Amino acid sequence: MTVVPRLVLSAPSSGHGKNALAIGLLAAFAARGVDVAGFKVGPDQVDAAYLGLAAGRPGRVLDPRLVGIDRIAPLVGHGAAGAGLAVVQGSMGLYDSLTGRPQSESTAAVATALRSPVVLVVDVAATGQSVAALVHGFRSYDEQLWLGGVLLTRVASDRHEKLLREALDDIGVPVHGALRRQDLPAVLPTRRYGTVPALARTPEAVRAVRQLGEAVAATVELDQLLGLARSAPPLPAPPWTPQAGRDDVVPPPPGPRPVVAVAGTPGGSYSHAETAELLRAAGAEVVTVDPLHDEALPVGTGALVVGGGLPESYAERLSANRRLCVAVAELARDGRPVVAEGAGLLWLARELDGLPMCGVLDAVGTRRDGLVTGYREATALTGSLVAPAGTVVAGHKEHRGVLTPRAGARPAWSWDGGAPEGFVWRGVHASQLTLHWAAYPGLADRLVAAAVAAADPATARPEGVPA
Repeated sequence: MTVVPRLVLSAPSSGHGKNALAIGLLAAFAARGVDVAGFKVGPDQVDAAYLGLAAGRPGRVLDPRLVGIDRIAPLVGHGAAGAGLAVVQGSMGLYDSLTGRPQSESTAAVATALRSPVVLVVDVAATGQSVAALVHGFRSYDEQLWLGGVLLTRVASDRHEKLLREALDDIGVPVHGALRRQDLPAVLPTRRYGTVPALARTPEAVRAVRQLGEAVAATVELDQLLGLARSAPPLPAPPWTPQAGRDDVVPPPPGPRPVVAVAGTPGGSYSHAETAELLRAAGAEVVTVDPLHDEALPVGTGALVVGGGLPESYAERLSANRRLCVAVAELARDGRPVVAEGAGLLWLARELDGLPMCGVLDAVGTRRDGLVTGYREATALTGSLVAPAGTVVAGHKEHRGVLTPRAGARPAWSWDGGAPEGFVWRGVHASQLTLHWAAYPGLADRLVAAAVAAADPATARPEGVPA
């Protein structure tokens, strides 16, 4: 039985202020001395990074499409271990699903799987007594949902607030806070900077999180919300562990732990938090390398992982770091394992928008205005340390940069409606598809085993043969 006080923050749709409120709630409770943990429904690593900055521990992605609905409660139990409050920030509207599967992949489905109370964030700028009908509809739509109250944003005046509270009182829904139009300022760094400001804890990002925490502390009934969170029953499943699902994997041979460099900043990596945990459980020494600042790979690096949270917008700085680019190219040419997701694929290319990159892949990248985003059910076309040939995975793509050619002689993936994508070359697996490694724990074992094998010429594998 895992007891985790928890709340799910959702809204009727996007744009009601739940992101700022979730960050502000974590910051406000942390300022009171409560140990908090933040989670984001869906694939958004940027929001998760800011939740982590506010909480003081890694923000984690909860995506039923990427990890399966049955892993949601275990991942919360793991990520919120020892916390006095977990805040789960929803995605889009409460019952929405990008894939058309609201029964299993919406914020409501996540809340139900967690047996968690939901607090609905409602923008009432153009709403009066009708707020009661709106909230009543969300409460009654799904009888399994536990609606624990609302937070009102963009309230116009004291009179407006009184009217709204009376309407909601008539249907028995508590109001846990009412924020005026100016109470949630747009202070977060622009999303074009991605996860970097939050992970690097830049002064702008730290100041923004503090301001949101102060705004929430001044306007939200924190004690009420904490009481609601503590009323949640124990989680319905034991916590996830990095050892789960790995019993059939042969451990690496005895000897020094292979060093796996994971791209990120001192405040966190561009991969999901579980990636480093899985690598450590597989026997690796995990060390962070910052592609924007570090001019060399960590001493003894035997493998490199570049997660999908690396932003494309830093192409100029990635290119300018020539010494690290050369080191990465040498690592790849030596046959060492390199796994690159998202913009990591572009970093490994010959160039991006005319800027020289690592030159590992004989391909050229170009950034375009349109954003490519969405889930893909992908099949591995070439066996690699990421997946044996024929393996079907669920991944997510979000990028503006495109690569020419789109795939190498040994493509990584195929999916319906698209040409083969990605590159498998020696120990390199590079693709714009981002996986959540908690759904594929054997990936970490194969990478560590490949790092050990690559360090020993007697056990090195021929090119194209998976570890």
